Amino acid sequence: MRILAAHTAHRTPYLERVLTVGFDLDMTLIDSRPGIRAVYDALSAETGVYIDSAACVSRLGPPLEEELANWFPPEDVPAMSERYRALYPSIAIEPTLALPGAREAVAAVRRHGGRVVVVTAKHAPYARLHLDHLGIEVDEVIGWRWGAAKGEALREHDATVFVGDHKGDVLGARAAGALSVAVASGPVPAEELRAAGADVVLRDLTEFPAWLDGYIHERRGYIHQRRGATAHADP
Repeated sequence: MRILAAHTAHRTPYLERVLTVGFDLDMTLIDSRPGIRAVYDALSAETGVYIDSAACVSRLGPPLEEELANWFPPEDVPAMSERYRALYPSIAIEPTLALPGAREAVAAVRRHGGRVVVVTAKHAPYARLHLDHLGIEVDEVIGWRWGAAKGEALREHDATVFVGDHKGDVLGARAAGALSVAVASGPVPAEELRAAGADVVLRDLTEFPAWLDGYIHERRGYIHQRRGATAHADP
């Protein structure tokens, strides 16, 4: 895997750590568009303010407040954010689906003895509700993080790989010094993810287990080679 060789040098300090993989949530692990669209429709009906819910779910990723600012004046955004979140659990959880390969991707990390952390712009308790409802078991969920701020959580949990569907997720991986694995299952095309600096771009998570197997194989080979070189070095 050429992409790994290109990034081996600056990742040497991480090579012998326990594998920890971070995942974004919306449009990476789950397709939350049906539920989110339903919440926006309910908020629109309740307030009488027009909201194009189809447009909203076409650009998932940034924090809720950024989207609501397209439909409400600035002074109303905090209250509308609270109301949206109040409506969310009863409306958005049931319609949400696991994206293809999501469960298998998490299982692949477990198979290699790794830990899984979810870092998302979503409110963490609601992220947990989605994961529990869909039977996707992870070790940690960190919410209300977007863009480079995701890097703080990834560093805290010693994640060396971060998987996401948005250019903001690439920024988060970069901020953490983690390998950026992008999946083109969200609103951002593969070519834009590459241009944003993703180390690896996959079609979706169905390709992740095979990629991870190769990554682990190369990582272990590098460790073996480095140990061999150290053992044979002149005193």
